[in-house]
Amino acid sequence: MVFGGGNLQISLINCCKSMDLFTIVIDPDSKAKGKSIADLFEVIDGQDFKKTCDIIEKYKIKAIITSATDKPLVMMAKLASKYNIPFYSEQTALLSTDKFLMKKTFQLNDIPCPKGYLVSNVDDISDFPVIVKPRDNSGSRGVSTCASLETARISLNYAFQNTKQPNVVIEEVIDGYEYSIEAIHFKGKTEIIQFTEKTTTSLPYHVELGHIQPANLDQNIKEKIVEIIDKIAIAFKFDNCASHTELKVNEKGIFILETSPRLGGDYITSMLTPLSSGINIEKMLIEISLGNTPIYSREKDNFSGIFYFNLPTGTIKSVSGLKKAQKIIGVKSFELNVSVGSTINEIKNSIDRIGFVVLQSKNMNNLLELKNQFFATVKIEMY
Repeated sequence: MVFGGGNLQISLINCCKSMDLFTIVIDPDSKAKGKSIADLFEVIDGQDFKKTCDIIEKYKIKAIITSATDKPLVMMAKLASKYNIPFYSEQTALLSTDKFLMKKTFQLNDIPCPKGYLVSNVDDISDFPVIVKPRDNSGSRGVSTCASLETARISLNYAFQNTKQPNVVIEEVIDGYEYSIEAIHFKGKTEIIQFTEKTTTSLPYHVELGHIQPANLDQNIKEKIVEIIDKIAIAFKFDNCASHTELKVNEKGIFILETSPRLGGDYITSMLTPLSSGINIEKMLIEISLGNTPIYSREKDNFSGIFYFNLPTGTIKSVSGLKKAQKIIGVKSFELNVSVGSTINEIKNSIDRIGFVVLQSKNMNNLLELKNQFFATVKIEMY
């Protein structure tokens, strides 16, 4: 059973199908894209435990899986416990989906992270600048940086619009380059699959605009990151899962921002990792979910990247060059979800992004040249 049938689960569903697995997809959206490729599709609310149990019992489900979303993880852990399905514990899911509990776990286990605390109103904020984020959301929803009391009121309002909790997390701002680490955890062993380098929007928001694999990191830094990921796996009891950990590196060291026992989003694990390394991390996770030992080998030594369109606000006047751009050697996937007349808003969270290109190359310089060539070829005029 695959939890979620949206764009970021399509590759996982297809991978299940390629392994000749009868694949049931559940999603609250009756028009989810995964519906057309699933063997069976059920419209189920993400928190409807009883109805999900009914489906598991009716079809004798032997494995559950998801990618790129935190929302169903706690319920999935409960289901796994009830039906003795390979997964991690409910406690692990709870610690991983509440950003404040996550931070406390980092601190209790000497895992370096930004300082943070909870607030329910603007008067509780003690210093600036700070990052304001919901405890229970993802995809940069409700996350922003504020540098003064005046902007803090705006940031708190934005965060509370994107949470069900009575309080939100205030976090110190950490400068530096941002990365994510993709890993697999099985029978007490952690295997780092790839290091990903990322770029984000300018402040006050923190939306990802690009990812490159492998990240440009010194071997010494990589070794320190591996040690920290091992500590995270022990502290959170990651097992029978993948993990996606976000961090920053600066002259003071390595700071863990967040971690989650799931596959990374933004096509990091579905497209970028196979293109850069030849490793199908989705297939590895499916094998784990079935109780099998995951087997993999690094077959490629390439560079891959995903780069999102970042247009000024306004209305699209014209679009040209799409067909020519798609023929550029190295373009592996392309998506543009707007057309002439579409309104472009400021990118505040991942849902606001309008499209992307995925590229593959033999080296970093060529990858960046391909990126520049692609966006120079696609010409979008704005009103």
